[in-house]
Amino acid sequence: MFEAYIICGTPRTGSTLLCKLLASTGTAGDPHSFYRRQDVSEWAEDWKLPGRDTMGELEFNVAYLNAAIIAGKGGAGKGGTDVFGLRLMRENLDELSAILDQIFPGLASDRARFEMAFGRVLYIHLSRENKLAQAVSLVKARQTGLWHVAPDGTEIERVGLPGQPQYDFQRIKAEFTELEAYDRAWNRWFAEQGITPLRVGYERLSADPAAALLGICEALGVRAPNAEDVRPGVAKLADETSLDWMRRFHSDASRLTQ
Repeated sequence: MFEAYIICGTPRTGSTLLCKLLASTGTAGDPHSFYRRQDVSEWAEDWKLPGRDTMGELEFNVAYLNAAIIAGKGGAGKGGTDVFGLRLMRENLDELSAILDQIFPGLASDRARFEMAFGRVLYIHLSRENKLAQAVSLVKARQTGLWHVAPDGTEIERVGLPGQPQYDFQRIKAEFTELEAYDRAWNRWFAEQGITPLRVGYERLSADPAAALLGICEALGVRAPNAEDVRPGVAKLADETSLDWMRRFHSDASRLTQ
């Protein structure tokens, strides 16, 4: 049985959907992006850690790691599980590795550092085959400020003031290129670390969330819910605007290569 799992993702691959599904099982922890640098101060405040200015860097990092492990298992007490969950985007990987190297110096690899910190880890590579759809989704989210909605349409996550989506070929192209690079970087890292990840595709996850969740629970060795009881907590944001942008992008890309 694994003691932890890390969802290795990139933006707009369904990681929020997957995190909510795993948390809903009651057996597979409560994964979040604990090491997304923009959120560290907020998490530390939520966990009532002493201020960073009151302790050394190493002391803070140790206290933060211990608190993150408790939170990633679903919290202390009756709500906790035996499994720790973490969502990690490729852009935060090197920073987390450096923090763990400070806490556990002298280890030979990222994999060794992660397993020293979290125990035996299942690495879940969450990716999206349709990179254009992923890039369009990312550009729209950044323009509108709306990142996630519930199945009933209520907002779950908004970052910034509401804005109007505007088609932007160059911006979509740049995000497309970066997302491809992040996926390649994950695959290089898996190879370097001798890791064979459990691969989960966005397309399958969004089409059949229950099947994807049960497969992960089986791999983790934890009790899975009944498939009919699985209720996705996040709805798709793709709409006719998304499809229109994809059509326009293909047309513009074709015209520019002629």
